[in-house]
Amino acid sequence: MNLHEYQSKILLKSAGLPVLNGFLCYTPAEAEAAADHLGGDVCVVKAQVHAGGRGKGGGVKLAKNSNEAREHAEAILGMHLVTPQTSKEGKLVRKVYVEDGCRIKKEYYLSMLVDRSNRAISIIASTEGGMDIEEVAEKSPEKIINIAIDPVVGFQSFYGMELGFKMGLDAKLSRKLSSLVKKLYTVFVEKDLSLVEINPLVLTEDDDFVVLDAKCTVDGNALYRHPDIKQFVDYDEEDERDIKASKYGLSYVGLDGNIGCMVNGAGLAMGTMDIIKHFNGEPANFLDVGGGASKESVTEALKILLSDSKVKGVLVNIFGGIVKCDLIANGIMDAARDLEVKVPLVVRLQGTNAKEGRKLLADSDLKITPVETMSEAAQKIIELVG
Repeated sequence: MNLHEYQSKILLKSAGLPVLNGFLCYTPAEAEAAADHLGGDVCVVKAQVHAGGRGKGGGVKLAKNSNEAREHAEAILGMHLVTPQTSKEGKLVRKVYVEDGCRIKKEYYLSMLVDRSNRAISIIASTEGGMDIEEVAEKSPEKIINIAIDPVVGFQSFYGMELGFKMGLDAKLSRKLSSLVKKLYTVFVEKDLSLVEINPLVLTEDDDFVVLDAKCTVDGNALYRHPDIKQFVDYDEEDERDIKASKYGLSYVGLDGNIGCMVNGAGLAMGTMDIIKHFNGEPANFLDVGGGASKESVTEALKILLSDSKVKGVLVNIFGGIVKCDLIANGIMDAARDLEVKVPLVVRLQGTNAKEGRKLLADSDLKITPVETMSEAAQKIIELVG
């Protein structure tokens, strides 16, 4: 789950990280009042959407006074912000964050992420803060610093000092940075984050570090442990299909293809997408209905798949274990009738009562094609969608 900048800063501030004062605003008048509350001096008005590169798209504006803050909010609120991380249609801005200004001496990039390849939590840093880190990595890879923290050992002070020295800081500033990174590591682990990106982390003219911008991603599977974070979910920023899927215990990820996939089991779902790609097809999604698939979950899954206008056919790949295949077949037929499915539907059943399930599908009056193997299933649905 992605957090907005203002939500990320609430989280980081609670862990003792240096964050500027700011207010979330939904109207230009609120933005003007926020600027006045901050002292009526220099402040920054920032669009709050789940996308980076907001400044390049006109979503971040410096205001010299509260009147300018109101004007900037009027321009930003309601705009469709287009950045390198959005579609060409952009994202509708529904709220802005009005934050104190600060006197910047130097900008840095700092992030922390789960590094699965090294089985570690990695710190990624650069002296080139404020820029796209991908651009820095491409043009100046030597300016990217990567330090892997063994999760068994945890964060130690020498990691922070090493980071500071590699960033060209003196001993005093390196100790300050080490203290900041230690707090960041603590909140990262305790709140089950998968990514924290601070860009920029600024050094002020008073030689203090400040988190000027922040983006956090939380492991969705751990949200049950963090009701304080779960309340941050913003349905306006989520895919409507993801929201519906989560309500029925379905795991859904939308893709760009035209073959809808409904599978029970994450591994089988990945294998299904792979075999579709192998035969030159394009999966439209990842959708796992879980081991205990029922008529209700199958119906909701089909609704989600068919709500995607790009889907021209559906491949159902079920291994009957906890639930028998003949029961799944009846659920699929009932769902297909209820939803009046018009696109081709190919169903591959294996496992308990698979033969009986395939016979039920073959004998039905519905346009459902039962098959035995994954290869058959992939080739058939690709053929049917053209």
